Amino acid sequence: MNNQHFVHIVDDDSDVRDSVQFLVESIDLRGFSYPSADNFFESYENHGPGCVILDLRMPGISGMEALKEMHTHGIYEPVIIMTGHGDVPVAVRSLKLGAFDFLEKPCNDHLLIEKTHKAIQLDMRNRQNRLQKVETEDALRSLSSREQDVLILLVKGNSNKEVARLLSISPKTIERHRANVMRKLGVGSFAELVQMVERSRAI
Repeated sequence: MNNQHFVHIVDDDSDVRDSVQFLVESIDLRGFSYPSADNFFESYENHGPGCVILDLRMPGISGMEALKEMHTHGIYEPVIIMTGHGDVPVAVRSLKLGAFDFLEKPCNDHLLIEKTHKAIQLDMRNRQNRLQKVETEDALRSLSSREQDVLILLVKGNSNKEVARLLSISPKTIERHRANVMRKLGVGSFAELVQMVERSRAI
């Protein structure tokens, strides 16, 4: 399954599941189908980058309820709502709940493929961002308490001399701490250091 992308199709209509799975597999994606949101949550495995195509009206957990619960179940793939019971208020509500897009049945195959590709591309970026955040957090935890103090003051815009005065240590010691911080975080410039810290806060 390496280097393959995955589409999870959640719909109580077996004909829809089969046709969508056939469509996505015709463009070299791997499709998994589920007859209900309950079954999806029970059976889901994180195989790799992909997206979820989700119906709204299903027995048991509705599509809207499932959308709310995705992150609780550790599911972060973008969700494309595809329903035969859509209207503007429902579309707006689903988008506010985090849906990637909203499509009405019957959906044009080319449009569904386009949206699926875009959703997968977003998931790949999101996965990379999450990985970078974890790596940054691990690197930040490797800093000593003094190095963390120096880093916090530096990214706030203080000069080496100002940090030295605030921490009551010599500017040469600050320079040494700064060099150690940059080495441990794997950055080559102060600008990269600031960007890394800001990125870890934003994700």
